[in-house]
Amino acid sequence: MGRTQGHHTGARPAPGDRAEKVVGVLGGMGPLATADFYAKLVRRTPARTDQGHLHVIIDSNPKIPDRTDGLGGAGPDPTPHLVAAARSLERAGAELIAMPCNSAHAYLAAIRKAVRVPVLDIMEEVAAAAAAGTPRPRAVGLLAAPGTIRARLYHRALGARGFEVVDTTPVEEAGVEAAIKAVKAGDLGAGVRRRVREAAAALIRRGADVIVLGCTELPLVMSAHDVPVPVLDGTEILAAAAVREARLKEFSRPRRRFLRALPEHRMGVPQPARRR
Repeated sequence: MGRTQGHHTGARPAPGDRAEKVVGVLGGMGPLATADFYAKLVRRTPARTDQGHLHVIIDSNPKIPDRTDGLGGAGPDPTPHLVAAARSLERAGAELIAMPCNSAHAYLAAIRKAVRVPVLDIMEEVAAAAAAGTPRPRAVGLLAAPGTIRARLYHRALGARGFEVVDTTPVEEAGVEAAIKAVKAGDLGAGVRRRVREAAAALIRRGADVIVLGCTELPLVMSAHDVPVPVLDGTEILAAAAVREARLKEFSRPRRRFLRALPEHRMGVPQPARRR
């Protein structure tokens, strides 16, 4: 992807002449979280015209079986559905896939094996953003769905970078899960927000100096001003990573420098990436 994009003539460029990759979004888990991801992807793209934005193909399929139920054996295995969606995106022309669902990353290995295009890892991106924070946090408080917690997805990614993970108690976890289900049902009200805010405050009291929103429903009900520590919005970070990878020529600076800015974008205030 090192070629320079030629002068725009109105004709669709040949794939080898494009400076950008087509982004595929494996979504629908849930639909509102997918819409939030796409909005953040658009805001993160340094474009001044329609034509300056990325070509994005979204497969929003809410019929994919519940990932947490699948992990716990309480429901069907979503792997075949996730693999089929990834292959469909690839056939449609996606050259890079992002999946705005944290618990679905428990099936990431199978998805990556099924396609030839890169599939981003939200846990690795969030852990890299935490590591690039200034000052570097010591302990990370994790708010996530039970399936994500049981699969230890964030624990592995954050632990590999030397972070202590502060977990929710069973009662707090149940409250976060109820909030996630409420968002999926369309409830973004004060009671749901309070539940998430209280769980985050409890993690901070136990030593967390940064909060990770490890479920893509949570950024919809947590404000930038809800807690006194930095908040890492996994949806925002994944969107930034998709823009970075799709526009590698544009984001030619070292990855660490780019990610260093991410913790400054606190929840609910996504900022457009600057033109390089």
